[in-house]
Amino acid sequence: NVTALDISKRRLAVLKDNLKRTNLKASAVRADALKWEPRHQFDAILLDAPCTATGTCRRHPDVLHRIGPRQIAEMVEIQRALVERAASWLKTGGVLVYAVCFLEAEEGEDQARWINQARGLSPKPITADEIPPGLQPTKEGWLRTHPGMLREEGGLDGFFVGRWGKELRYDAEHNR
Repeated sequence: NVTALDISKRRLAVLKDNLKRTNLKASAVRADALKWEPRHQFDAILLDAPCTATGTCRRHPDVLHRIGPRQIAEMVEIQRALVERAASWLKTGGVLVYAVCFLEAEEGEDQARWINQARGLSPKPITADEIPPGLQPTKEGWLRTHPGMLREEGGLDGFFVGRWGKELRYDAEHNR
């Protein structure tokens, strides 16, 4: 069972069209993830976080001229709030995948380090056998792509992807 959550009516319409075209199913929910409350916890969450989209510069070169430090800082705060919400929705043993189409470290690697330190999640490194040929995970187990990679296959946008698991924690007081 897949639940797709987005605040954008336009993006949900694209999602529904894609689901129909691919003959896949998902429950589409239009809501603000910072306010929405799920009815149950999830086994896995893909947080395709809102970002400044500098990774799309191959297709949208203007993005590099309209994004500055203020916009980046604002996105970092929103992303952190979304990670905290998503982590609270995960079942024990669940997996969180965080992805952004951003080229700089603030919204990618820096966020991953923050998640490692503060969110009660354990890194689950991405391995080379899980990603397409021609790409390699970083030494930390993250995936970083750049425009121009896999050019012969049509090229890529710049993306950052990291993965974490929610582990069972021992609570002596409640014996779990």
